[in-house]
Amino acid sequence: MLKGKTALVTGSTSGIGLGIARAMAAEGANVVLNGFGDAHEIEVNRNEMANAMGVEVRYSPADMTKPDEIAAMIADAEKEFGAIDVLVNNAGIQFVSPIDEFPAEKWDAIIAINLTSAFHTIHAALPAMKKKGWGRIIQTASAHALVASPFKSAYVAAKHGIAGLTKTVALETAQHGITANAICPGYVLTPLVEAQIPDTARARGITEEEVKRDVMLAAQPTKEFVTVEEIAALAVFLTTDAARNITGAILPMDGGWTAA
Repeated sequence: MLKGKTALVTGSTSGIGLGIARAMAAEGANVVLNGFGDAHEIEVNRNEMANAMGVEVRYSPADMTKPDEIAAMIADAEKEFGAIDVLVNNAGIQFVSPIDEFPAEKWDAIIAINLTSAFHTIHAALPAMKKKGWGRIIQTASAHALVASPFKSAYVAAKHGIAGLTKTVALETAQHGITANAICPGYVLTPLVEAQIPDTARARGITEEEVKRDVMLAAQPTKEFVTVEEIAALAVFLTTDAARNITGAILPMDGGWTAA
């Protein structure tokens, strides 16, 4: 489906981003991975993906808070592959605190990585997409692009911003064969989330199952975690010809969280 095309996925060294990258590679796309993590583990994932899928897989350590590194990452990928056909803005961080206690540096970092980096990747990748007359821009947003939660001011602001950015890009590129959409997952049981469960259980004096059911899944009517594979499958669908008229969409995948 994506043979001969190239997908760049930010924040793809683990979790949702890695799952999306693998799904794109499975459809024949060359892939550019990006993110931080253990160098050996990143290389194992890169090599494994390339060998299993028979595609080219590159890794960029570009820091998503630095516009010059973002521009260089896009330029390097375009030099090797011609264009970024599928751009997935997935990089993100989180910090939780009452707003009057929220460290300013944490606010700045979250806005930079979760929102501003998406502007810079789109800004850099769009000219080549326009030249080819084809492109897919996919944002990993969140249910928090649609609703708010206490103590997550920066994250909620950034994800609402991603929704607005997505709609604007969709309108500007509507006649260029390019679509822009945002996937809005609820809670996903990534390794990062799983690691938080024992500490939360101890802090609250409850069991780990109660943390999952009564804390993490309290807002999701299905009481089930969204899976990485489900998100990746939707991302792949958005690259298909069947989805060419889906653009500017803010797509919940949250077990009914935002239906209320």
